[in-house]
Amino acid sequence: MKNRWTLLGVIVVAAGAVAQGTPSGPAYIFFDWGKGELSTDSTATLDTLVERYRQAPGPILIDGHSDRSGPVGPNLASSRKRAEIARDYFVAHGIPASAMRVRAYGEADPIIATEDGVREVQNRRVEIRFVAAY
Repeated sequence: MKNRWTLLGVIVVAAGAVAQGTPSGPAYIFFDWGKGELSTDSTATLDTLVERYRQAPGPILIDGHSDRSGPVGPNLASSRKRAEIARDYFVAHGIPASAMRVRAYGEADPIIATEDGVREVQNRRVEIRFVAAY
């Protein structure tokens, strides 16, 4: 992945990549284990993306992911719920639902490879991409 650094175990997306809305890399929001609330950092990221959309509307992909700390089925469901939380935030801030596509990957595409049963915050994420089309 490009345009990111790890700082104290948390991925930070390069501000320029988000602000300019480059389609080459996603923005990330992360979730605490077993929780579906947005953190202050996550809402700040989403607010930046709302502004980016207002400047240049276009299709948005919202991909939910989970870690490997639970069974496959519930992990898939939680990854979808996380993506829907991001979508709902965007809708509440004026982005039409029709501009977004929500996808869920569960534990299938980790950032950090772990053994089954391991909690890893960087894998409990939503990736958001501005794309030309979907």
